[in-house]
Amino acid sequence: MTPRARLLLFAAGAAGTFALFTAGVLGLPAFGGASHPYADRAVREAVRQGTPNAVASVTFDQRAFDTLGEELILLAAALGAVVLLRAVAGERRGAAHRHGPAEVPDALRVTGCLLLPLTLVAGVYIVAHGHQSPGGGFQGGVVLGTAVHLLYLAGDYPALRRLRPVPVLESAEAAAAATFTLLALAAAGQAATGRVPALNGAVGAEVGCALVVLVAKFFDQALLVHGAARTREGPA
Repeated sequence: MTPRARLLLFAAGAAGTFALFTAGVLGLPAFGGASHPYADRAVREAVRQGTPNAVASVTFDQRAFDTLGEELILLAAALGAVVLLRAVAGERRGAAHRHGPAEVPDALRVTGCLLLPLTLVAGVYIVAHGHQSPGGGFQGGVVLGTAVHLLYLAGDYPALRRLRPVPVLESAEAAAAATFTLLALAAAGQAATGRVPALNGAVGAEVGCALVVLVAKFFDQALLVHGAARTREGPA
């Protein structure tokens, strides 16, 4: 595709998006007014469906297919990173891929190791109680996915590699996305009451695994580049 054709395609998409956005904005209530039709309906539906957390009700009861789209976008991003950043045999042979613990202050190492289990517990709590209190699967999944990398900040990359087996997490991410899809389809046309905790769990697993896989691929690529550069430079 030529640059001119790409520009025309982008202009057509941008014009359509702008038209839809403008139509949506013009249909909103006046800013600062007393009328909040969507909020009133969302809260009323949350109470009717028995979901204590109105935000979770909106996410899973009232717009589950939107949430499904968001999950699939994250799945596609993780899959794209796996494909684009995969290391070929030549790269692995030319790079020093084994790295021992980094030289970091003892205080940072101890702090990272102590915070790791606490952060993991906090992430599980946020996922498990997302239907009752602020939080949910996506937020808890982000906490879980980033908590694992406290080991990297503590300077123990070998321990991080043992803690996050990437092939297993890739399979778990796909399984969690499939589980969420099946639950969302099963809840189509009816209230998802009773399914919200399961949906939260599926989202938390998918988001957490996706983040770990994404960061792992970027780490591996950075280490390959660093190892290849050191190989070219030769021993100091």
